[in-house]
Amino acid sequence: MSEAGDSRPLETPDGRYIVVNGRLWRKSNPTLTPVERQQFTQDLMAACRDVGQGQRSGDQDAVRAARARVDEAKVALGERGPVWWDDGAPDYGRKLAKNTPYAEWFAEVKEGV
Repeated sequence: MSEAGDSRPLETPDGRYIVVNGRLWRKSNPTLTPVERQQFTQDLMAACRDVGQGQRSGDQDAVRAARARVDEAKVALGERGPVWWDDGAPDYGRKLAKNTPYAEWFAEVKEGV
């Protein structure tokens, strides 16, 4: 959490990642328009629902197709695929913050929580 009583996840100082259970997850591309972000998010949520429905029904083909749609939506949002920043910095998504250049910052923030 970013502050006491705040339900938003902790965000790295550069705004590229959120931190969940010590792990970095890439944020959506901030240059998306509100309309684009809403559409891609709706696509993602529908695909996630379809994954669950396919799992409950035992339809593995439907699960595969829905997971492909999840991936497409996450790429469109900038959460997967090519990074959305243009300064050449590598992607540390899915890495533990303590094992990245964010380690010192994360240790300091963690102490304050």
